[in-house]
Amino acid sequence: MNTEFSRLSEKYRSELLENIIPFWEKHSIDRENGGFFTCLDRQGHVYDTDKFIWLQGRQVWMFTSLYNHLQKNERWLKIAEDGATFLEKYGRDTEGNWYFSLTREGNPLISPYNIFSDCFATMAFAQLSKATGKTAYSEIAVNTFNNILKRADNPKGIYEKSVPGTRPLRGFSLPMILCNLALETEHLLDQKTVENTIRKCIRDVMEVFYDPSSGLIRENVTADGGFSDSFEGRLINPGHGIEAMWFIMDLAERNNDSTLAEKAVERTLNILRYGWDDRYGGIFYFMDIKGKPLQQLEWDQKLWWVHVETLISLIKGYRHTKNPECLEWFRKVHEYTWTHFPDPEFGEWFGYLNRRGEILLDLKGGKWKGCFHIPRGLYQVWKTFEKLS
Repeated sequence: MNTEFSRLSEKYRSELLENIIPFWEKHSIDRENGGFFTCLDRQGHVYDTDKFIWLQGRQVWMFTSLYNHLQKNERWLKIAEDGATFLEKYGRDTEGNWYFSLTREGNPLISPYNIFSDCFATMAFAQLSKATGKTAYSEIAVNTFNNILKRADNPKGIYEKSVPGTRPLRGFSLPMILCNLALETEHLLDQKTVENTIRKCIRDVMEVFYDPSSGLIRENVTADGGFSDSFEGRLINPGHGIEAMWFIMDLAERNNDSTLAEKAVERTLNILRYGWDDRYGGIFYFMDIKGKPLQQLEWDQKLWWVHVETLISLIKGYRHTKNPECLEWFRKVHEYTWTHFPDPEFGEWFGYLNRRGEILLDLKGGKWKGCFHIPRGLYQVWKTFEKLS
């Protein structure tokens, strides 16, 4: 391993194990009611006790994944299983759909309108089934995964607020996450389901939502995969598109498909060139494919997860193709990320910056930010640098 790669590998490793994971171990565990607090202020103090199912699932997955892939640390496994016990007891309605949020004690607050609660519950229990071999965990994962597939064409179901038939649109988020979820759950599913899911996801992500004229990934398309000249149809989320590309790279590696990996790298770079803020640095949160005004007032913010996911895609892209532009961009995004997001005083990372890179919110967790993107990203980058040796 060359000197630069060795230094970066150690930087990402130590940040994960000496800063990020200890922060969440110390501050997020609800030892009275079970589950995790995610609304943590800058110093790690709890400022709201509501529990969001998708963040609960993500944290269970994160600690189990570290246990499975890094070190058989029984403390990590206990943290994960305690979180899973809370989810098992309170997380679902009578039909097996996962709520969006609960009170601290576990009473349902918001109905299961968001299928991503189900996605991250599946990831959590699939990892736990690997760690423990418990049938109960694998059954929850498989049943929830099958429920996701049943709901895929209408994820919000009765909670869908748009009027049917007027402007039917398909969203990118579910096909994107299924690329990763199929791999996470593969050990529990029959081969036909796995192959069919992966095949459809690759087609959706790489063809249906891809706009060949711009080289970008659209967030929404018409029911037949066409362009909708509307706020939703013109919407570009650079972070989503780039994150999806490392999922595709992982699938390409699984399938021994170097052509697919090269396409994913090319699209990563296309999206990044479009989404990079040449004036202040960093990657925009939302953009319009035609350069028109956006309805999202937060469009020009710089978010933690966008930059972390970009680092993963770039270094994986370099590993797969040795494209020097991947490494050049990695250095650029790395410099921006490590200059702006880590909090050297109280630990963990800030999540929300304004366009100029100034801190908007000094929280460490909330309704959307939890123990997931940063530790997963640090782990992925660290391990990719090791593979580059």
